Amino acid sequence: MKAMIFAAGLGTRLGDITHRKPKALVEVGGEPMLKRIILKLKSAGIRDMVVNIHHHADAIRNYLAENSNFGVNISISDESDCLLDTGGGLLKAREFLQGDEPILVHNADILTDFDISEMLRSHIESDAQITLLVGERPTSRYLLFDPDMRMVGWENIRTGEIRSPFTDINSMPIRRLAFGGVHIVNPEIFTVLAEYTDEAKFSITPFYTDSCSTLYIKGFIPDTPYNWIDIGKPDSLIAAESIASKLQPIPLQE
Repeated sequence: MKAMIFAAGLGTRLGDITHRKPKALVEVGGEPMLKRIILKLKSAGIRDMVVNIHHHADAIRNYLAENSNFGVNISISDESDCLLDTGGGLLKAREFLQGDEPILVHNADILTDFDISEMLRSHIESDAQITLLVGERPTSRYLLFDPDMRMVGWENIRTGEIRSPFTDINSMPIRRLAFGGVHIVNPEIFTVLAEYTDEAKFSITPFYTDSCSTLYIKGFIPDTPYNWIDIGKPDSLIAAESIASKLQPIPLQE
């Protein structure tokens, strides 16, 4: 399996913290988030990764070089000229992710310790083209799933807006689940992704929403309890410190 880490974001919700450094290098429990994610993926056996960069791009380049890429193969997808959002960012990194292997995509602001191998097994056994980490967390925007955990749409509960390619979505039995910022995609989706829009910059969530009737997009909830937090806001960054203290240290494996 290959992996992509979304590390290009501006991190504006963190205010002054990300004026000085990229969100991917914000420390939690004394360690930059980028290091935590790289070592987590490495411990799962992933040796080929892509990191996209934009905000404080040189800081991320230098950090990876100073740490010898933590002993794995890391390619840089440079978005310095234009931040492409998650959909555009994944498509731009296509050249580094070619092949037959599934691709794990991980947001740089997500601190979590679920078992990646369990998610990969679920992805392969289900024959899904895309598998999304989801959970029962409060949020304003939910992904919608049928009883078999196939994605069928998206809902903003504040506005009541529902988006779905299924015309009978309002009569379907659905389950509202929050997206966890980790996904597994098959490389075959790049063809569909490239045809989705003429815009270079676009979010991956509308793509998933619009494509869920033609692509098999499955939700995944780990069987065992796990920790999860989005460190992208000041209050959640504080809460993440408590979570980090509970996590097992990830060794630098050769």
